[in-house]
This record gives sequence, structure tokens and C-alpha cells, in this order.
Amino acid sequence: MTNEHFQWFQTAFDQLVRSMEQVIIGKHDVLRLAAVCLTAEGHFLVEDVPGTGKTSLAKALARSIDAPYARIQFTPDLLPSDVTGGSIWNQSTMEFEFRPGPVFASIVLADEINRASPKTQSALLEVMDEAAVTTDATTRPTSRPFMVIATQNPIDMDGTYRLPEAQLDRFMMKASIGYPDIETESDILESRRRTSPIDSVKPVLTGMQVEKMVAVAAASHVAPAIRQYIAQIVAATRESPELRLGASPRASVALMRSAAARAASEGRHFVLPEDVQSLAHAVLEHRLLLTPEAQLSAVTPRTVLDEVMATTPIPRVTNQP
Repeated sequence: MTNEHFQWFQTAFDQLVRSMEQVIIGKHDVLRLAAVCLTAEGHFLVEDVPGTGKTSLAKALARSIDAPYARIQFTPDLLPSDVTGGSIWNQSTMEFEFRPGPVFASIVLADEINRASPKTQSALLEVMDEAAVTTDATTRPTSRPFMVIATQNPIDMDGTYRLPEAQLDRFMMKASIGYPDIETESDILESRRRTSPIDSVKPVLTGMQVEKMVAVAAASHVAPAIRQYIAQIVAATRESPELRLGASPRASVALMRSAAARAASEGRHFVLPEDVQSLAHAVLEHRLLLTPEAQLSAVTPRTVLDEVMATTPIPRVTNQP
């Protein structure tokens, strides 16, 4: 890839973020995280209290891309076949035919994912890991690009189920939007006096352009010292006495690929330690499980990861291509 490819990536990336900012005001960093996740071929989990704009963020991203979009409202009575699709008897042909479910869209919004039963949540395990669905001994690939954006309420709220570790590990990133400040909330009120700003969002990228961005990001140079740095951070989470479950090798790959996408978003064709540091919390924190003793001591995954980052030597990368 040439420098022109990375400059084009930066321009397209900024267009996507600006498009989402028509809907989500004052949350630039979270929108950039979502765009990095998309261009790194990851899945995005947004956890926050009701009314902070989780679903609006997902819809803004979907409407900014000219690609198939589907929304699944997760409820306690939702079935796995409502997610993946299934075979239906066709009386005219006297055969079973497969009816694809909403996961065969390019951008899939799994709204309030933790309000469905674990059985239904497990319907996403294969498709999020392999971008394919197996039913009746047949494996069918999904659309490309493919991204699941899931929203969830905090697990201490009524009617929620905790996402299993295998499900959490399939999300490249987890983020929270948070409440706006007073000035930003005043701007939100003005923007929604008559109509919702989501209605004015138009596609700024095609699905093919997103696929090209994925390819450009994947071509970013990751020096051996950067790969070693990522491996050391992840390994340190597994060795922490305050964690009963550290980050997986899948997390290492996710951190490397998201760092490459972030570098490309700044027009660079190489990854710096700052790229890794700025994404470590979003990529790793939701994968860490505390020991009971750590929980009683008011330790959090964030504080453990802060300590890991502070004690891991930062490489000096001076031989960029």
C-alpha cells in the first residue's frame, strides 16, 4: 500500500465520523472507537444506562454506510432461529428452503443483547467469530463487510442476563457513551426540537469502500517490537493475582488489528506504542474477570489494566519503513 492509500483512508474515516456526529453530539472519541472497530473487522459492544444514545450510535453508523442493515430487538422470548434464520417447508416445491435471519446483513444491531436468554445469545457465537452460520449441516457466509454492534444495559438492572465470557471475548471493543455535559445536552435538545437527526444521515461510504479500508488498515506495518509489546501486556493480565481470567490470544489479535486501523485513521502506515495504549482499555478491559478477593477490595478491571500498562516497558520504535 502507498501513502496515498493511507491518506485516502484518513479522509474516508473522518467522513464517517463526521456523519455519525450529526446524531451523537459531543462524543467524538467514542465515535472514533466505533469507526476503528469497523475498519479492523471487529464487533462493538456499547454498555450504558437507558437513554444515552447507544441505539442511535449504531443506527448512525449503519446509515452512514450503503450496505444491508438489520436490527434485532433482544427480548426474553427471542429464539435462536429468530437471529440466524432457519429452514421452512415450501409446499410448492415440496422441499425445505433456508430463510436467512437478520445476521446476514452487513451491519447488525443487537439491541439490548443482555435481555435475551443465554441460549439465544449463543446464536451469535459462530457468526461473530467466523462470519458464517451453520444450519442443517450447511455453512453459509454472511455479507461483507460484517459487523455486530450490540447494546446492553448494566447487568445490575432488572431483566438482564450476564453475557458469558465466550460472548464477551468476541467483541473487539466495549465502550460507554456516558451522559453529556449541560452545554452538549442543550445542543441535543435544539437538534431534536422537530425531527430526529438520524433522518438526515445519508451514506458517505459504500460497502466496497469499507472493505477497501479494511484492506488498507491490515496493511499497516506492525514492527516486531510492537507485537512484543502487545503480547507482554496481554500476558501480564493472565499473571495478575487479582484476575481469575486474563485476556485471550484473540484479544492480542484484536489489539494489534485495532491499533493498525487507528494508525491508518491518522494517515500513518505504521503502528506506534501510542496506538496500542489508546485502545488497550477498550479492547481488553471487558475480557478481564476479577477474583472474589479483588472484588471485595474494590479493585476494578480498569485499575488492574492501569497497573499492567504502567509496568510494561514501552518499546522505542525508530526503524519504521
